[in-house]
Amino acid sequence: MKPDWYPAWHDEAIEQLNAKNARLNKDFHLGSWSRYDYDLTAGKLLFSDEGGVKIVTEIQIAGSTSAKASNWLWAWANSNLPGELLSDAKLVRSFGEKNSIDELTQAYVTDADNDLEALGWELTGAMARICDALGAYRSPRGEGGALYLIFKSINWAI
Repeated sequence: MKPDWYPAWHDEAIEQLNAKNARLNKDFHLGSWSRYDYDLTAGKLLFSDEGGVKIVTEIQIAGSTSAKASNWLWAWANSNLPGELLSDAKLVRSFGEKNSIDELTQAYVTDADNDLEALGWELTGAMARICDALGAYRSPRGEGGALYLIFKSINWAI
């Protein structure tokens, strides 16, 4: 179930996220660093090269995809994740409850086309719009899954 306005809103959210990510890639070269590490305890995603850390971001977790389960799991429904990185995901669930948008309120979401990467970016786009994120990042995980993160801040390392 979803309101009539949601498909257009959702498409705009994806366009906005694509534009934000393009700007971050241009300004911070996010696609070109040789290494990245996330620290879920500290809520940071770090981009590095051989010389050390170059970019420091503050993150919130959107959710994850699982090729094995063929679905998306919202971060707010994943008890294995640190609670302090779930506040934005919980805002998405509240937005979904307020507006009767099932894909934002159900723990698991499946995709009819079985394109998990597209599904992950679409739902992360909704979260980025609701929570006014600076952009988002997809971290591949084992067996074809991925963890989707949104940026709350991004800075050059000092």
